[in-house]
Amino acid sequence: MTELVAPLFSEGDLMKHLFGPTYWACNFDAIDGSDPEPRERLNFRVRLRTAQRCCVFGVSVRNSGRGETGKAYADVKSERYEILESVPESANLEKDALDDVVLDTTVPWWEEFPKRWVIVILCFSAFLLCNMDRVNMSIAILPMSAENNWNPATVGLIQSSFFWGYLLTQIAGGIWADTVGGKMVLGFGVVWWSIATALTPVAAKVGLPFLLVVRAFMGIGEGVAMPAMNNILSKWVPVSERSRSLALVYSGMYLGSVTGLAFSPFLIHQLGWPSVFYSFGSLGTVWVAAWLSKAHSSPLDDPQLRPEEKKLILANSISKEPVETIPWGLILSKAPVWALIVSHFCHNWGTFILLTWMPTYYNQVLKFNLTDSGLICVLPWLTMAFSANLGGWIADTLVSKGLSITTVRKIMQSIGFLGPAFFLTQLSHVDSPAMAVLCMACSQGTDAFSQSGLYSNHQDIAPRYSGVLLGLSNTAGVLAGVFGTAATGYILQHGSWDDVFEVSVGLYLVGTVVWNLFSTGDSSIPVIPAPIEKVQFLEWEKVKLRTRLNGRTTRQISYETLELEELAKFLKAKN
Repeated sequence: MTELVAPLFSEGDLMKHLFGPTYWACNFDAIDGSDPEPRERLNFRVRLRTAQRCCVFGVSVRNSGRGETGKAYADVKSERYEILESVPESANLEKDALDDVVLDTTVPWWEEFPKRWVIVILCFSAFLLCNMDRVNMSIAILPMSAENNWNPATVGLIQSSFFWGYLLTQIAGGIWADTVGGKMVLGFGVVWWSIATALTPVAAKVGLPFLLVVRAFMGIGEGVAMPAMNNILSKWVPVSERSRSLALVYSGMYLGSVTGLAFSPFLIHQLGWPSVFYSFGSLGTVWVAAWLSKAHSSPLDDPQLRPEEKKLILANSISKEPVETIPWGLILSKAPVWALIVSHFCHNWGTFILLTWMPTYYNQVLKFNLTDSGLICVLPWLTMAFSANLGGWIADTLVSKGLSITTVRKIMQSIGFLGPAFFLTQLSHVDSPAMAVLCMACSQGTDAFSQSGLYSNHQDIAPRYSGVLLGLSNTAGVLAGVFGTAATGYILQHGSWDDVFEVSVGLYLVGTVVWNLFSTGDSSIPVIPAPIEKVQFLEWEKVKLRTRLNGRTTRQISYETLELEELAKFLKAKN
C-alpha cells in the first residue's frame, strides 16, 4: 500500500465533506496500453494533512475498452480510524501543516479560551433564556387566574398548552438540525419563542383561546432547542468532555428557572404581571446577536478556530456532516433506543409537574404568599444546577478511570430516578414547610444526575443521528409533560397532592427497571452505525498517481482538478 499526503487535499474545508476512510473503485488503463486484468485491486492511503483524516482507495481494474482514464465509481463508508504517526519515506511529501503550528504567547487570554467552550457557554445561555421564559408563567398564572377567575382545570389547560407546540417540533427539530446544522435551528428557536413570550400578555387580554395558541407557539420555538444543541455539541465536544459540557448546558435550564422564579415576583409586584413577559422576551435579541457572530454548526465551518484545537476536536469527537436520510427502521429496531424513549417519559412526568406546579403547591399547601413561593422555588433549581455539574464531573472522571460508559450511564440515571422517588414519598410524612422545601430540593437535586445518564446517552449510541434521536425520545418526554401537567389539575380537583406524587414515584420506578435492563453506552460499537453510501461518477485531472508492482510502473491514474463543491456533490450523491 502506498501512503501519501496529497496537496490537493490539504484544505481544511475538505473535511466538511470527507470525514473518514473512503473506499473507492476506479476504472483506469494500463500505461503500456495492455488491457489490465479484470477486478485486480490496488490500494492507496491518502492522509489529509490539515484535517488528520485518511482515505483508502481500493482500485478495481476493469477493461473499459475505450480508454476512459480517470472515471471513478465509489462506495463510501464513514468510520473511525487511527491516525498514523509517520508516512513512508518513499512518498515525496510536504511536512504536515499541523506540525508547523507555533503558538503566539502574546495572544490575549480571551482568544486562547477554547472555542468549543464558547459554543457550550452560548448553548448554556440559550437554555438559561429557555427556562426563564418557560417558568415565568408558573408565577404569573397566580395573579392571572385570580384576575380571570380560572379554576384549576383551566390553569392546567393553560400550562399544558405550551407542550402542544413543544411536542410538534421535537422530531422535526432533530431532523432539521441533523440535515442543515444546529446553528440555524437553535437561532430560529430562540427568536421564535422570544416573540411568543412577548406576545403572551396581548393574547391573554384578547381571550383564553388566543392565549392557548400563543403558548403553543412558544412551545414550537423551545421544542427545537434540545435537538439542535445536541447536534452541535456532538460535533464540537470531545467524548472525554461530553458529560461535563452537557451538564453545564442543562444547568442553564435550572439557573433559568432560578432567575425566572426569583425575578418574576418582584416584577409582578412592581410593574404588574405583563412586565414579566415583555422583559424576558426582549432578552432573546441580545443572545441572537452573540450567537450569529460567534457560533458555527461544526468546527469545520469556523475559519477562526485555531488549528491545534481543530485537531483536538476532530481526533476525539464524532465529526460528521449533516445527513440526508434518516434510517428510521434501524433506529426503531434497537432496544437501547426504546429504553431511552420509555425512560425519558418516566423522567419527564415528575420533572414537568414540579416545574409547572411547584409554586402552586407552595402557595396552596404550604401557605406561602406569591413572593415567598417564587423565592422558595429557587432552592430546588439551584440544587439541580449544582448537582448536574457535580454529576457531569463524576461521570467523566469515572470514564477516564476506565469504567465503561454503559456502567456510568446506568449508575447516574439510577440516581436520577431513585433519588426523586425516595424524597417525593417523604413529602407525605413531613409536618413542617421547611422539611417539605428540603425534600423538594433533594428530589430535584438527585433528578439532575439524569444529565449524565439518559441525556448523555443519545451521543453514545447514535452520534450521527443524535439530534433526531433526542427529538424522538424527548417527544415521549413532552407527552409526559402534556399528560402529566393536565392530569395534575384533574387529580387536584378530585384528590390530593399525595396522589400526584404517588403517580410520579411509580413512573420513576418503572424507568429504573427499563433503563438498567435495556440501556447501553458502548461508544466503541455504536448502536446506529454510519451508513454505506453509493456514489456516482466524477471526472478528475492533473493529479497523477503511479504505483509500482514488481519494480516497474504498471498503473497510472489521471485525475481532474477537484473543486470542493464537486467533491461535496460526489460524496453526497445517492442511488
